[in-house]
This record gives sequence, C-alpha cells and structure tokens, in this order.
Amino acid sequence: MPHGHHLDDELQQAAASFFERIPFNQLLGIEIDSMSAQQVVMHLPMKPELIGNFVHGILHGGVISSLLDVCGGAMALIGAFANHQHLPAAERMSKLSKLGTIDLRIDYLRPGRGQRFIATATPLRTGNKVTVIRMELHNDEDVLVAVGTGTYLCG
Repeated sequence: MPHGHHLDDELQQAAASFFERIPFNQLLGIEIDSMSAQQVVMHLPMKPELIGNFVHGILHGGVISSLLDVCGGAMALIGAFANHQHLPAAERMSKLSKLGTIDLRIDYLRPGRGQRFIATATPLRTGNKVTVIRMELHNDEDVLVAVGTGTYLCG
C-alpha cells in the first residue's frame, strides 16, 4: 500500500471501538470490513427484523439510510482523528465526542433485495469543522441500491 494510505493501528482501534460502543449499530448487525484514510467499507446481513416491505421482503428504507449514515460517520471520524492527531488525547476525545450528522441525503435507486448489503464511504471534502462524505450501498449481487451524501460536524 502506498505510504500514507494505511491507517495506523491506534487509529483503527479507536475508530472500531467508537463504532462498537453504539448500541444501534449492534442492533442492526452492522460490521466493519475495512477502514482506510480513503474509504470505509461495512456490511449488513439481511434479517427478518429489517424488512420494510413484507410483500417483497426488501430492506427498510430507514435501515438503508442508517447504514449509509453509520458508514459516512465512520469515514468522517477517521478524517477528524487525522486532523486532531496533534492534540493531547483528552482534548482529541472531547472533540471526537461531538462528531455528528448535520445533513444526510439519500437517493433510493432500487429495492433493497439481497442477503447482504455492502456500504462504502469516501470523503468528498474534509474541512476543519465539517466533512462531506459520499456513500454507496450495493447488494450481494453488486447492484447499486442507494447512494447518499452526508455532512458531518467533526470537531
């Protein structure tokens, strides 16, 4: 991997533990696949509780937007970590604890059919206070189900 693209272990651990502390993520069953400074990838196995349309057995739109928001938020968190690396640990944690979604825009392109859904997030713009992230959701047959843009407050 080219230099600078790999996240150090401390950062990966911190981002993962941040993610794992959120009960809602556990409830949905979201899992992290990979995290780098360029991209976060997560997946969600389909389960009966997540169905929104019981006739067609498709993923609930709220679950789609939540998954994309969680993935985008993790990407923003990684950017914020990098921005605040020079700060003392306590100050860095206090800034990161303020991380939140300011705006979330989702386009539902196709019905959420599948056994597994894969979310990816990449930064569009990383600022000191606000970060804009682009997200995509594919099913296990690589069909693009939804896209999103998230704006996150990151310190």
